[in-house]
Amino acid sequence: MTVKALLGGVLALGLMAGAAQAQERVTLQLKWVAQAQFAGYYVAKDRGFYREAGLDVTINPGGPDIAPPQLIAANRADVIVEWMPAALASREKGVPLVNIAQPFKKSGLMLTCRAETGIRAPTDFRDKTLGVWFFGNEYPFMAWMSKLGYRTDGSAGGVRVVKQAFNVDPLIQKQADCISTMAYNEYWQVIDAGFRPDQLTVFKYEDQGVATLEDGLYVLENRLSDPAFVTRMAKFVRASMRGWDWARQNPDAAAMIVLDNDTSGAQKEGHQKRMMSEIAKLLDPSAGGKLDPADYERTVTTLLAAGGEAPVITRRPTGAWSHAVVDAPR
Repeated sequence: MTVKALLGGVLALGLMAGAAQAQERVTLQLKWVAQAQFAGYYVAKDRGFYREAGLDVTINPGGPDIAPPQLIAANRADVIVEWMPAALASREKGVPLVNIAQPFKKSGLMLTCRAETGIRAPTDFRDKTLGVWFFGNEYPFMAWMSKLGYRTDGSAGGVRVVKQAFNVDPLIQKQADCISTMAYNEYWQVIDAGFRPDQLTVFKYEDQGVATLEDGLYVLENRLSDPAFVTRMAKFVRASMRGWDWARQNPDAAAMIVLDNDTSGAQKEGHQKRMMSEIAKLLDPSAGGKLDPADYERTVTTLLAAGGEAPVITRRPTGAWSHAVVDAPR
């Protein structure tokens, strides 16, 4: 090898090392395990959108024992995916979360009931057993029950709440009359278990006027005072929304990318493809991830109007969202 060639190789390696060092690191904490619910982020990483933005993004999956607000409070994440009721509850309790982007426009949350129980309307919930997810997912349900005037302690005239694991067993095994489901996930698990749609009564939170925002991106408030962090998050959000737009237009391919990132091996191709198709219906491709203040106000009003024995929030939040990231100059 000539000296010139050797020097050229050394220079190339130096340039590659410099490029690698130029990548800004971002750690994203998901709300749940790797699945199409988070396809936009996995697509952005797999398709190189983050890399093109100068970012080195680590995506950490969640799980039943993982609370994203606690992890970001412990500086184990730069940004988290969380539902707004849980984020606002955490903020009131001292974790100053701020919504910087809102990829999901609509809620996928539902209550799915066995039709044989006679439940046809919310007035039929009285003295029935309802399965509810906890770990922060119970907040929209509690707000809805409070609005309906139902106590949730199992007393006569109210509803009996069963702490539902993240499965559909209580409905299938007739341990509950209704269970919590997502339009893109557990509802289809019930169908796959052998139920026909006409054997189920479904209440969408959107239709009941108690929908609250889900799957937003949140950071700690004090970090928004750092212009460099705001710029880094702006790159992250834009690249993520590129990922979401690609996933929306290529749902089957996006599902396969998710499967490639499922280290547990638990996810199935058919289910993930169906999930991605349903997720696409919840997105707002024209917003670029920008939170609609009217949607935020609706969520807050729903939570405050609920009141009840265990209110999600007790006062109207201030500073809980910001457009600083999505409006940051390119």
